[in-house]
Amino acid sequence: MTTTAVRDNSNIRLFGLFMIKRLVQAAVVIAIVSVIVFLLLQALPGGPARGILGQAATPAQIEAFNHEMGFDLPLIQQYFNYVSQWLTGDLGRSFVMNEDVSSLIAQRLPKTLILAIAAVGGALLVSIPLGMAQALRRNKPFDYIITGINFVVYSTPSFFLGLLLIMFFAQLLGILPASAPQGNTVGEILAQPKEMVLPVLTSGLAGVATFSRYMRSSTIDNLHEDYVRTARAKGTAMKRVVARHVLRNSLTPVVTMLGYYLPVMFGGALVVEQLFNYPGMGLLFWNAAQTTDFPVLLGCILVISLATVIGSLLADITQFILDPRSRGGVK
Repeated sequence: MTTTAVRDNSNIRLFGLFMIKRLVQAAVVIAIVSVIVFLLLQALPGGPARGILGQAATPAQIEAFNHEMGFDLPLIQQYFNYVSQWLTGDLGRSFVMNEDVSSLIAQRLPKTLILAIAAVGGALLVSIPLGMAQALRRNKPFDYIITGINFVVYSTPSFFLGLLLIMFFAQLLGILPASAPQGNTVGEILAQPKEMVLPVLTSGLAGVATFSRYMRSSTIDNLHEDYVRTARAKGTAMKRVVARHVLRNSLTPVVTMLGYYLPVMFGGALVVEQLFNYPGMGLLFWNAAQTTDFPVLLGCILVISLATVIGSLLADITQFILDPRSRGGVK
């Protein structure tokens, strides 16, 4: 067997062990999340029946509701009933809108994904060249100015940043609408690009501040590597070295960060969608919180938790593939 074949078999074995380890960890995290979500419902003052029916409910109404929903069963049996429902995609039924929670989330989730993809895509298009430009002009006025702006944007709450954008672009200049696009389908949302600008800007500016910092740091590290000095000693132009080698090698931490940033985008969607009245899952969660629609709240929490686990898993897999140094920790 050749050396290349041995190396390939070793890499396949390492990747297999890595995947098994990460999938087991993901399964454990999901199981813990399911327990926490279930206990949140049980922890409502007076139990789920009192939280759903309200303080005016009579003991007879509470008893009837508990029997109908299975809340009078032993706690462990209730938990396994919930898990079996979740595994079949049954997240319960909204007590306010009288619809299946899974259907409500299925209607809203694609719209939130559109907002997240547009915000992250725009943030990457800006932050990658911006971070590299900062690294190439390290400790110069341009670097200090952009670093300061990034720090301010990163530290500003999303709702306040959105209000500033509304005041400037919608009220002062009058060039953009202050509300998000409205529609029941993704096609209707995409047919109103002008209305998408402010929600995407509000979601994406924090991503620019985050990704550009990672890109700047990674580019600085790569500029000090031996292959850069060797290429420069051979007379290769700096622009060519940066474009052909430094850029590719510097993207590894940024690409890895994308997986970890996915749950952050979902969390930020709660504020952005409520601020601009964007009909996504964040607005669904906000309205459910206002009306104490607990099945919808818990369904959204479960979906966001799953997104967090999946994002972390994708980030680990990406880092394993792109960075050979991370494979040494696989046992």
